[in-house]
Amino acid sequence: MYLYHYFDKSIGPFRSLTAVPSEEAKKVMEAIKTEHPNSQCAERHDKYVEYRHNCESILRGEFAAKGGIMEINTPHYMVVEHCPWLSTWYEQSEYIKIPIGEFDTRTLSFTYGDSMPTFSPSVNDGKEYRKKLYTYEEILKVIEKYGLPQDWNDDGKFGPERYIEVHVWSDETVNKYLSKYK
Repeated sequence: MYLYHYFDKSIGPFRSLTAVPSEEAKKVMEAIKTEHPNSQCAERHDKYVEYRHNCESILRGEFAAKGGIMEINTPHYMVVEHCPWLSTWYEQSEYIKIPIGEFDTRTLSFTYGDSMPTFSPSVNDGKEYRKKLYTYEEILKVIEKYGLPQDWNDDGKFGPERYIEVHVWSDETVNKYLSKYK
């Protein structure tokens, strides 16, 4: 299994709006809208950072309840396997591909689909993976049962799940790859 992180080459990998103060995050979002107007990120609404902070609070609570190891307060985001749709999010799209064996899987949590709709109160379709966070061992069983969303829902017509989101709660492996982009 490989984990992928997609990013805009002109900005660099593993940049997080929730890892900086809210006012700075708002300025970054405005800059993206001006400097990268054709990117998916430029389409985010003004409350995105607030919603993302709320979602991360849920992720932290759920992962703590499962005994997950969180070495950092805000996770790095990746996805399980290649997702062609995510390549379209950026004007100068690039990705980093890391074998899962390079991570301590106890520092990884997963949602079947993006965490925002997964935990959104407005998505109530009764699917068993809604409102759930998984450990590595648990997500393997979900993948066995449902497959990868990008294989059966690449265009999003069957719901909001288009990939499996990975929350990396450690800098250790990420820093090895970041050093290549400095």
